[in-house]
Amino acid sequence: MRKTSLQGRFIFLLATIFVACMAASVVVTLYVPFWQLLVPAVSLLGLLAVITTVKAFFSPLANILQALCGGVTRFKDHDYSVTIVNTRDDELGLLVRAYNDLAKTLRAERFAIFQRELLLDTVIQSSAVAVLIVNQAGAIVYSNREAADLFRGPAEGKSSLEGADLLQTSSRRSAALSEALRKGEDGLFSMQEQDEAEVFHLTCRQFVLNASSHRLFLLKKLTREIARKEVETWKKVIRVITHELNNSLAPISSLIGSAQKIAATGSGTEMLPEIYASIGNRASHLQTFIEEYARFARLPKPRPQRVAWRPFINQIHRLVEFQLAGDLPADDAEFDPVQLEQVLINLLKNAAESGSPPGEIRLRVLQNTREVLIAVEDRGSGMAQEQMKLALLPFYSTKRGGTGLGLPLCREMIEAHGGTFNLFNREGGGMAATCKLPLLIS
Repeated sequence: MRKTSLQGRFIFLLATIFVACMAASVVVTLYVPFWQLLVPAVSLLGLLAVITTVKAFFSPLANILQALCGGVTRFKDHDYSVTIVNTRDDELGLLVRAYNDLAKTLRAERFAIFQRELLLDTVIQSSAVAVLIVNQAGAIVYSNREAADLFRGPAEGKSSLEGADLLQTSSRRSAALSEALRKGEDGLFSMQEQDEAEVFHLTCRQFVLNASSHRLFLLKKLTREIARKEVETWKKVIRVITHELNNSLAPISSLIGSAQKIAATGSGTEMLPEIYASIGNRASHLQTFIEEYARFARLPKPRPQRVAWRPFINQIHRLVEFQLAGDLPADDAEFDPVQLEQVLINLLKNAAESGSPPGEIRLRVLQNTREVLIAVEDRGSGMAQEQMKLALLPFYSTKRGGTGLGLPLCREMIEAHGGTFNLFNREGGGMAATCKLPLLIS
């Protein structure tokens, strides 16, 4: 069936009215002498016919436009459930079909968003991490059950936190909690909870929501995890110390037994000096081992000061051999020269012990407006991936007689400066140790 457009129908209507008017004019012109009294009646009937025809034509159009207007108004209220019955096969029908398709698409998208929001809320509400979103005024606009448990406590119940002032609510719970939230910095803090000290990790992020600044707070309990790690660390320390003590005390005990036999029999006295020397060597090794552990435990805080690079690097060059890669920065930096010197000497000695040719041991210093990068590079044997994972852990060593504290000490000193320490294998062989320090001098 051929479609009739709305424009064609309107033209047909006008043509019909025009033909009717012309016919009426001809009739009136031909029969005026006889029908003079009927002219007003004919004119009135023609006017009524025109009005009825126009109304019949435009009434469906008005109904559809009104329905479309109502549907679009519902879109503003996020109601996409209204559809319009379509019985037309013209441009209005196309418009109605487009509206219905749009409503169906929006309805499906809204349902998908609702499902994702429901899933996300279920995950957040079930999380063991306390989640809070706070607006610019400091009022809580979102919280999960864990946050309600943490902030309200057993005495106050588990009511929702939405609308409550963050600092006022947290100060009633704990001064330590309130202070940590007020600072808004990532880190650890502890607070008293049910007569026990609980350790929490706080993460704070800022973001924009609906053109307004908001803050996201994540609080996670770490007490059990820290306690478990502490136990693991102590077990490892005890194993290492026991191993080192046995390695030293067993030979000492054996040597003392031999000396006692010589003293009892009086034969082999010429071996006593060698026995005593061996006992002294083992005792010296044990003393060095204990001193290294004590130094690691007593590492002082860095004392940053303004340092010029050229004299600082020259001082290290007098102690260990290396090649300087590139030029040194012209500007000074700020760090603890004693600790950084110890770090670089340790790294350069490790590079020399890796089997690298001396000419391939390089020290590189780069500096920009934000940070200082120091790299010690070599062409030694490198490290396997498993070794690299363990290299920065205290008490782990691949060297014979090593304490396993050199690299952990380096990392501890660099991180105490607010920097980062990393190890990685170089392309073509060898390793690189990098130290990134924040530039404190502008």
